[in-house]
Amino acid sequence: MVDPARRAWFAAPLLALLAGCAAPASDDPMQRAYDQLHDQLSDEIDADQAEIARLQGQLKVTLRDTILFPEGGWQINQKARDTLAKLVPTLQGLKNTRIVVEGFTDNIPIGTGLRRMGVTSNLDLSSRRADGVVTFLQSQGVNPSLMSAEGFGDTHPVAANATPAGRAKNRRIELTLVGPGT
Repeated sequence: MVDPARRAWFAAPLLALLAGCAAPASDDPMQRAYDQLHDQLSDEIDADQAEIARLQGQLKVTLRDTILFPEGGWQINQKARDTLAKLVPTLQGLKNTRIVVEGFTDNIPIGTGLRRMGVTSNLDLSSRRADGVVTFLQSQGVNPSLMSAEGFGDTHPVAANATPAGRAKNRRIELTLVGPGT
């Protein structure tokens, strides 16, 4: 059995060493702003609806397509409105940060149903989805001069399109916050 006095003598330096390993608070105001935005958005949106990642000088919110759109569609549904509405208070507070909305699809060609509705390609579908998100956010009071929308179709997959699970990951909307984080 170890003597309690000896255990305390050993534990104190170990705890001091471990405390020194903790990530220090950032001195970079931009990074602190993004940390705060990350925490706000994490509190507002459920992990099963979106993934929130801190990047160098950016914050990226990736929304799964099943949360936003009916299969093969581009008009946002009520569940999408509810999910996006959770982001609105944080996005409304931004004054100097661009909000870039990007749409992506899997590599399955557009079917005849979508073609009849005027959708000509996956690029077109992804653009319509990104535009729909921007339009909704604008209708909720997010500053339109800070937002842009772009569709990428199937050109930037994050998973293999060979499986249904991979294709599902590739069908997504990404909101990237770029700028000072305020």
